[in-house]
Amino acid sequence: MFVQVIQGQITDVEQAHAAFDRWMEELAPEAMGWLGSTAGVTADGRFIVLARFDSAESARRNSESPAQDKWWHEFSSLLTDGATFHDTEDVTVDQGGNPNAAGFVQVIQGRASNPERARALMAEHPEDWAAFRPDILGSLLAMSDGAFTTALYFTSEAEAREGERKEPPASLKATIDELNSLDAEQPVFFDLEHPWLYSPR
Repeated sequence: MFVQVIQGQITDVEQAHAAFDRWMEELAPEAMGWLGSTAGVTADGRFIVLARFDSAESARRNSESPAQDKWWHEFSSLLTDGATFHDTEDVTVDQGGNPNAAGFVQVIQGRASNPERARALMAEHPEDWAAFRPDILGSLLAMSDGAFTTALYFTSEAEAREGERKEPPASLKATIDELNSLDAEQPVFFDLEHPWLYSPR
């Protein structure tokens, strides 16, 4: 899988959402290899999208189409300082439920001092994680040279906040503590209270 993360500061949330809905109606049917997108805007106007493709080649072909170029030119006019792009094929997907049914998505960006160890820790004790946080419907981890973007899909923001306050079981506490120790910099959080979730029809 290939993931492209695009982010920037948005000027008009409603126009941005409408533009994505229009992309879904007009461009998605012709977007070969497109697997879905998670997007949204935080309360302070930070926009982020994780677009998933079956390969980097499919993503490249899509970006080179005249219709996509026209759409992006119009959409980017809603960004105050342009957009930043992060591309990677180092992607891990975990779906314990149906992420497309999520009522709240939290995107976390940061850098891991030991990416391989972090990846291994996150794969440990899947049954314990599912029992501890049933509010998590799935996750997507995109990494590149230690930098990561993680999307966590929750049933609702209320249940996510309740889950944050829970004390982890002994089987997970050591794992969580070690994961936190691997943060090479302070993570940045994007709380998408009204996520835009798109997938092929």
